[in-house]
Amino acid sequence: MPQKSPLSLVNETFGAKDKLVDKLVAMLDRGEEPKAELRKRLLAAANRRLLNLHRVATTVKEKFGSRDKLVAQTAALLGHSKDKDFVSRLDNQSDARLLDVVTTAERKAKRAAAKPKAKPAT
Repeated sequence: MPQKSPLSLVNETFGAKDKLVDKLVAMLDRGEEPKAELRKRLLAAANRRLLNLHRVATTVKEKFGSRDKLVAQTAALLGHSKDKDFVSRLDNQSDARLLDVVTTAERKAKRAAAKPKAKPAT
């Protein structure tokens, strides 16, 4: 089965690129950048990138609630929740990278929990 192009996915799922960009502008918080400039930048972006941004923003909102909670969860999973410098460095990372780190850490913890402990040789 052939994979659909990003353009057809955007049109099928959201109706048009403008509607996807409007949803992204509402979901994303880019600090001091005005929403009009953000919208203009997103309209110039590729459909694949917009779909990925929407996927990441939706996952962060559904699974963690906010970006701050995502940063806190990432620090906790890595065992550095009390290290303020580490948390501030995590805060500078993109949502996609933080999501990747959390997913990897959760998989690693699950594998470690499922692995039977070897008995020491006597």
